Amino acid sequence: MELIEQTLRIETFLAVTLGIVVLFVGKRLNARFAFLRNFSIPEPVSGGLVFSLLFAVVYMVSGVGVEFSLAARDMLLIYFFTTIGINASFRDLLTGGRPLVLLLLITVVYMVMQNFVGIGVATLLEQPHEVGLIGGTVSLIGGHGTSIAWAPRFEEMGIVGASEIGIASATFGLILASLMGGPLAKFLIQRHQLSGGTDEPLDIGRRFEDGKHAETGLTYLDFLDAVLAIHASIILGFLINEGLQQAGVHLPMFVTCLFGGILLTNLRPKSWPRITGTEWPSRKPAIALIADISLGTFLAMSLMSMQLWTLIDLAGPILAILAAQALLTVAFVLLIVFRVMGRNYDAAVVSAGFGGYALGATPTAMANMSAVTQRYGASHLAFITVPLVGAFFIDLVNAALIPLFL
Repeated sequence: MELIEQTLRIETFLAVTLGIVVLFVGKRLNARFAFLRNFSIPEPVSGGLVFSLLFAVVYMVSGVGVEFSLAARDMLLIYFFTTIGINASFRDLLTGGRPLVLLLLITVVYMVMQNFVGIGVATLLEQPHEVGLIGGTVSLIGGHGTSIAWAPRFEEMGIVGASEIGIASATFGLILASLMGGPLAKFLIQRHQLSGGTDEPLDIGRRFEDGKHAETGLTYLDFLDAVLAIHASIILGFLINEGLQQAGVHLPMFVTCLFGGILLTNLRPKSWPRITGTEWPSRKPAIALIADISLGTFLAMSLMSMQLWTLIDLAGPILAILAAQALLTVAFVLLIVFRVMGRNYDAAVVSAGFGGYALGATPTAMANMSAVTQRYGASHLAFITVPLVGAFFIDLVNAALIPLFL
């Protein structure tokens, strides 16, 4: 930890430690305030928002900003998506084939609408159309990475501070996405009297019974067995990523590691012996535990590291655009997503995930769905379709859509 030019830089070890503290603070907040539990607000969101506001107050008072080294956070994302791949079966993928296509199609329609809404509000505010596009799929479905990648192009077109606008929009969008999914799912589940697979194991984490995790009989060998399977899948994912890069195809590492987990789970002959002497740990408690740890800590670190003080000067037009985008998302989820996806419990969980990646990012979508399923029951279909659309397909669509709108 060192102070450089009014910026307190916190390195990896302390960043992870603080992320764990944030996660426990969120847990205590959710236990203390019933409305957070009732609306399935993820624990890392509750704690992360409190700490990001605290760091903003520190900056306002002292002029010292807080910046985190987030390399470990990015590794946690790889761990998390690898567990999703390990839990996926080809049977589920085949079952999710039609819903996957439907979710992709309605997501593409939504992306077009998101850009038109951004451009429309920017026009009403007498802002350049490009600002509206930044407040559309560039920063919302695209997230921070897409915003940063496209910023030079927008600056060449005369949009001063395009990077700051994009980052601010993505940050506000992440907050909205974190708070949106749970309440939407709660509304749909209660209104249509839906119920989930209460006897099914969860894809992420464990169900809560009377406020406590159910007993699992988990041992340290079970945990190490799961870590070994995850590492084998990551190695395969790394090799896939290297091969694709040689072919000129660039995908995020966490996507190819997800594919690595899927391939090992489904193509590895069951007769092959394992050094652990156990079955492949697909959908075992240890995998669920690691998924919970990875996603919770990742999201806690992401939210606590938001530099809210950098958004103040840009808040006016961005908040107007995002308010319109939030209204569009809520209406689209209730009127389109839930109905097209089947008007059942799976559709309600998918709706929570859609709200997560429509305004935020795929990890936010997964956290939203995890909070919902821990309260209401499992939904394997949602955990197959949402990450594939949110983490893979929409990036490809966005890469074509942004130049088209420009």
